[in-house]
Parts: sequence; structure tokens; C-alpha cells
Amino acid sequence: MNRLITFSAAVSLLVGVTGTAFAESMGEAEYKSSCATCHGVDGKGGGEFAEFLKGGAPSLRVLSKNNGGVFPYDRVYKIIDGRTAVKKHGSREMPIWGDQYTAESVKDHGPFFGEYYAEDAINARVLGLIDHIHKLQDK
Repeated sequence: MNRLITFSAAVSLLVGVTGTAFAESMGEAEYKSSCATCHGVDGKGGGEFAEFLKGGAPSLRVLSKNNGGVFPYDRVYKIIDGRTAVKKHGSREMPIWGDQYTAESVKDHGPFFGEYYAEDAINARVLGLIDHIHKLQDK
């Protein structure tokens, strides 16, 4: 099964929406609001804040290429959720990155998510974002 479809399907299930269109648009919106400022809308590393990073922002389009042709899903997930630190991302308190992918952050955003849905909401956001980054890969 195509892993891209799996990502979108998982996101759709987590947010309770059938089909992949919502998951795809959610991932793109998440990317634009969280990643594009450094990595660029096209993922090549030319975002408006890239110049402020020592050495610039790396291209996200070569993740599969640099991993033997396989998209490094697990590594990307752990970078996004903070389990794997990336020096250029700074601390989780950094304003441009923040703690937006933590359950505590989601719980603080109203009764819709609450404690029960916080983890699912985070997983949906992260999976949608990974889905979009996967689509950016150079062929």
C-alpha cells in the first residue's frame, strides 16, 4: 500500500473525516503555518526566516533521496513532535516553533479537544504535516 495514502487515511480517521482531501489540505495548511517561514513554501529551504539560521534552512525535498529512496517517516515524526532535537529548531519554547505539537498545548485550546482528544488531535496535525512533506519529495 502506498505510504502517502496511509498517512492521509490515518489523519482522516483521527479527525473523524472520511476521505483524504481534508487531511491533505490540513497538512498543507500546517506546513505553511509552521514550516514554510524557514523551509519555504516549496520545501527547498528558501523561506523568509532562513537567512537568520546559521547555514540556512535545509531542503525538505531530499529527505527520501538522502535515506536510500525511502521517506524517513519515523525520523520526521520524532523531529516534529520534539523527541528528536534539531539544533536549528531551537528549544520547544522558541516562538517560531513553540510547543504546538504537545498535548498540553492542545488541551489549552478549548473544550472541543480537552484532555481526551488532545493526543489524537496532535497525531492528526503531525500526520497531516508529514503527509505534505512527503508530497514535496523530489522524484
